[in-house]
Amino acid sequence: MRKVFLTLATFVAVGFFSMATAQIKTPQPSPGCKVTQTVGLTDITVEYSRPSVKGRTVFGGLVPFGEMWRTGANKNTIVTFSAPVKIAGKDLKAGSYSLYTVPNQSDWDIIFYTDTENWGLPEKWDAAKEAVRFKAKPEAVGFTIESFMIDLGDLKNDGLTMGIGWEKTWVSFSIQLTTDEVVSASIQKVMNGPSADDYYAAGRYYFEAGKDMKQAYDWLHKSNEMDAKFWKLRQEALVLAAMGKYSDAIATAEKSKSMAVEAGNKDYERMNTESIAEWKMKK
Repeated sequence: MRKVFLTLATFVAVGFFSMATAQIKTPQPSPGCKVTQTVGLTDITVEYSRPSVKGRTVFGGLVPFGEMWRTGANKNTIVTFSAPVKIAGKDLKAGSYSLYTVPNQSDWDIIFYTDTENWGLPEKWDAAKEAVRFKAKPEAVGFTIESFMIDLGDLKNDGLTMGIGWEKTWVSFSIQLTTDEVVSASIQKVMNGPSADDYYAAGRYYFEAGKDMKQAYDWLHKSNEMDAKFWKLRQEALVLAAMGKYSDAIATAEKSKSMAVEAGNKDYERMNTESIAEWKMKK
């Protein structure tokens, strides 16, 4: 019995010691890094781990030539774009991508992969998930880049350069942004004046906030002149009724009801029918 007790006590002690040591924090050999850079109107975030050279031969050694690489350590590197971009002449939608590479002595394959939920490399590579794949030329640098790095540089309104560096190798490529398209469209919209939706939003807010009903009507009427919809006509009719203009409210509600019937919207058909009956009694 004493032997059993001693054995159990030893087991508990070892277990407790293991739990205690598991709670001790130590430096990670490949610490995580997260960089977010705004370029033009686009936010670009890179999340990756940074292994160090530590006297080793990296490319052609630790990272074999001709083999797929997670481009870092631990979980695969993830690059996120807040807006569409263009890389190597190919369009890339806004979103997150895994960054994989195939290093070679003369060139690298750079791959933006749509599946980001992998630890390292996917168990099975799916070429259909390659959002973009292209070649980039490596350059030899005259100094040692001890810790693996990904750089976002050469920042311009319409583009930037992404660089990958480790040991004595540097690979970079250009990323084009849609800044000019977005700004030009915004300028055009503003110069053309408010849209039908802008007028509708302003008119509805004024009505619901109990502000100037005449101004609310003017904005809603303008919206319907530009692009009439049954829900917007319904709002205009409500404002007219609030102003005591029941004949005009009924006429507008009839238009809204007709469009609602055509669209198959039973709710707006019912609401307009009830309001028309109510307003006819108040005329």
